[in-house]
Amino acid sequence: MNLFSDIRALVIDSLTAMTADGALPEGLDFANVAVEPPRDAAHGDMATNAAMVLAKPAKMKPRDIAVALAARLDSDARITSAEVAGPGFLNLRLSHVVWQGVLNAVLEAGSDYGRADLGQGKKVNVEYVSANPTGPLHVGHTRGAVFGDALASLLGFAGYDVTREYYINDGGGQVDVLARSVYLRYLEAHGQEIAFADGTYPGDYLVPVGEALKDKVGDAYVDAPEDVWLADVREFSTDAMMGLIREDLAMLGIKMDVFYSEKSLYGTGRIEAALEELESKGLIYQGVLEPPKGKKPDDWEPREQTLFKSTDHGDDVDRAVKKSDGAWTYFAPDIAYHYDKVSRGFDELIDIFGADHGGYVKRMKAAVSALSDGRVPLDIKLCQLVKLFKDGQEFKMSKRAGTFVTLRDVVDAVGPDVTRFMLLTRKNDQGFDFDLDKALEQSKDNPIFYVQYANARICSTLRKAGEAKFETTDVVLKAADLAQVSHPAQLAVVKKLAEWPRQIEIAARTNEPHRIAFYLYDLASELHGLYHLGKTEFGLRFVNESSETATHANLALARSVSIVISAGLGILGVKPAQEMR
Repeated sequence: MNLFSDIRALVIDSLTAMTADGALPEGLDFANVAVEPPRDAAHGDMATNAAMVLAKPAKMKPRDIAVALAARLDSDARITSAEVAGPGFLNLRLSHVVWQGVLNAVLEAGSDYGRADLGQGKKVNVEYVSANPTGPLHVGHTRGAVFGDALASLLGFAGYDVTREYYINDGGGQVDVLARSVYLRYLEAHGQEIAFADGTYPGDYLVPVGEALKDKVGDAYVDAPEDVWLADVREFSTDAMMGLIREDLAMLGIKMDVFYSEKSLYGTGRIEAALEELESKGLIYQGVLEPPKGKKPDDWEPREQTLFKSTDHGDDVDRAVKKSDGAWTYFAPDIAYHYDKVSRGFDELIDIFGADHGGYVKRMKAAVSALSDGRVPLDIKLCQLVKLFKDGQEFKMSKRAGTFVTLRDVVDAVGPDVTRFMLLTRKNDQGFDFDLDKALEQSKDNPIFYVQYANARICSTLRKAGEAKFETTDVVLKAADLAQVSHPAQLAVVKKLAEWPRQIEIAARTNEPHRIAFYLYDLASELHGLYHLGKTEFGLRFVNESSETATHANLALARSVSIVISAGLGILGVKPAQEMR
């Protein structure tokens, strides 16, 4: 059930009838007609912009359309009033029976309430984290991991067939640096003094990898030239790092469907095949790029390269795919990787990148557009930086990592649920200051505590009702007399519950899972407000020992809130609290 969609359908039906009666001209497009919560709840339960968006194409005054539409809507039993405001806004008030029907829908559907068919089974690939396999995940990766995983769950809830994917960047020079760093730890395990050159990885996390390499090969590589051991140590080190990364992801409850190796693209003809596809469309040519930003750096030389004509697909400049010396650019394997995604039959692609990849957005979108002939959209979400604070000071780097704060540092400090929820309380493209102390604070100002406390409070209420000999099963609550739910504070909670399916669709359309965190906080606020009001207004108490009818109705409302909070937290990857400790 999506009440906003139902009322919008009523508005569209009324507009269609007005067209048939000649009150509106033929051929109007109703696609932009919306039904939304009003900005001010005092104005009504819902509002529609129908008159405002149709006035110009209909060549009519918006107020004239609104008055005629209001007269039709007033005749529907679900509408208690349709009031024209200002130049043509139309505010609607719905009957109590409609709101009580929302509770029936929540209790009947359970955890599936709000689940949508927006995706219609379309296959969508969500690629996220994709950190270089050179060390443990840091806090920046953590934000991308949480965002990507929540987005994947949200899209699944909205009816998409989602594949979670991690692209292993194991084909570039950074894995050679990793191998050399591990080799130093290997020599250290053999008792040698070592020194890390600039650009290598000095973190203690490589100590056990060096020891494991010693256990595997003994002293076979001691004093051996690099060409003897580099390939083997690179593979060994990459596998070890990916094992560490999988453990990091598991700490956050993240499980990927696919780990795709960049290295698998080299020497297999896949890069060549992708570029041949672009060449067949006349998009590959030999040319010389202009200097960066129109200026010639001291070391810049005009060189002929193999270029992709990405400007034909919305990019600012064409992009090099092969250097003048015949080596691939970094862009070439990325094109091949996305060609593979398109070839696997995905209907939509989503990439989650760090903020430092902003310059990659247009070129990557251009490549996917060209490879799929515009059929497969690519949405790229950039996650801005996270700053950690503890005891009023910026959180120091991890000695184990050597240069950064790790995912494990964060999870060890506040736990996986707090980490996930807090990182989703701000839009991904905004910077985020994560105060570890405030994240554990038990107050309304801490969103994760406030939402979890709402669910725990409901669970406690249901337990107390059971101790008072009230039946609290969903079967009993479904049969409750919901006409008892009529107080404005109760209806405020129900109206917020009615927004859940709409929030799912909006968040899924925009790929913005932070909307779910915001919604849950608002729902929790309404629940807490009603609970406190019950301390002074006896009839609003969730457990009313003098009235089984009122108690069951109030418990049905509380249980409905718990169902939605649990579903929302599930999308965010957070376990709902049964009690607060």
